[in-house]
Amino acid sequence: MAKSKLFEPIQLGELSLSNRIVIAPMCQYSAEDGQMNDWHLTHLGTLAQSGAGILTIEATAVVPEGRITYADVGLWDDATEAAMRRVLEGIRRWSDMPIAIQLAHAGRKASTEVPWKGGAQLPPDHPLGWQTEAPSAIGFDSQDVPPTALDRAGLDRVRDAFAAATERAARLGIDAVQVHAAHGYLLHSFLSPLSNQREDEYGGSLENRMRFPLEVFDAVRAAFPADRAVTVRVSGTDWVEGGWDVEQTVAFAKALEERGCAAINVSSGGLDQRQAIPVGPSYQVPLARRVKEEVSMPVVAVGLITEPEQAEAIVATGDADMIALARTVLYDPRWPWHAAAHLGARVKAAPQYWRSQPSRYRDLFNVE
Repeated sequence: MAKSKLFEPIQLGELSLSNRIVIAPMCQYSAEDGQMNDWHLTHLGTLAQSGAGILTIEATAVVPEGRITYADVGLWDDATEAAMRRVLEGIRRWSDMPIAIQLAHAGRKASTEVPWKGGAQLPPDHPLGWQTEAPSAIGFDSQDVPPTALDRAGLDRVRDAFAAATERAARLGIDAVQVHAAHGYLLHSFLSPLSNQREDEYGGSLENRMRFPLEVFDAVRAAFPADRAVTVRVSGTDWVEGGWDVEQTVAFAKALEERGCAAINVSSGGLDQRQAIPVGPSYQVPLARRVKEEVSMPVVAVGLITEPEQAEAIVATGDADMIALARTVLYDPRWPWHAAAHLGARVKAAPQYWRSQPSRYRDLFNVE
């Protein structure tokens, strides 16, 4: 069997990953006042034993009003930092898998109920809700309370909050930071002309619409140690005519790379309810491929990647450099083990698990 490309090492800046599998950030809606708890310890601890190349902590709000729901994780004060430290210490006691964090602000899609209770927006006068903010006073849904359009002071406050959360992530020893600029949240809503109808230097032209997300990236990059990676997640298209599209994504990716971005993760959608998404296996891979044609930094593909051969083909053909798993790895937390066995590769596992290898895969684990 030919050597698996999926299980070859790769560099994110100075960070070495053992393979090309990323565990994507997945919101758990289980925090209390932004603070992680035992759910996050067990959830992330399980994924840290999966054999993936890197584990990403879920979308983490940089300010309380940047949470998607009242139950989101945050990293905006000493209490949220201390709670995350406790979880990370528990994970690192048993796993040396690199850990990244996705820093985020939900913008106009904030102040919602948790998904299993319907996920509807909670108005500002609800005990668990608050006033949302965005580039323009345009709600995500016609029934939503419109967001407040951020003024200059608001922009500075959000940018500085991203930087402050990055400093906290650095103190926690986190290996990489991902800036969330996808799925209709705040930074994506600045990029798209559908949600950004400002008439100042942050709206109108592509250059202007990219301005604030790039300012946030610059602030994060400056706040994180130079030898640690900063990456970005983008929506490659809004899937709506006249909205954000893949060619604008290419321009944004080039600007990010010039500023020191270590990798770009290409997702899609989430900004406009009119989106017409052609959902199917690997449906977002063409977006990643288009971006990869124009940049030299690693490009990560994501979205309905479920089978080992599928993931192998994405990286082996050069469509992307890495793949990210979300729901797939929630369903099967040992997916990298099973993919390695299927592809004739090896994967790292804790010694407590070595005896679990089926006899036909006796060389599956990297036993040191």
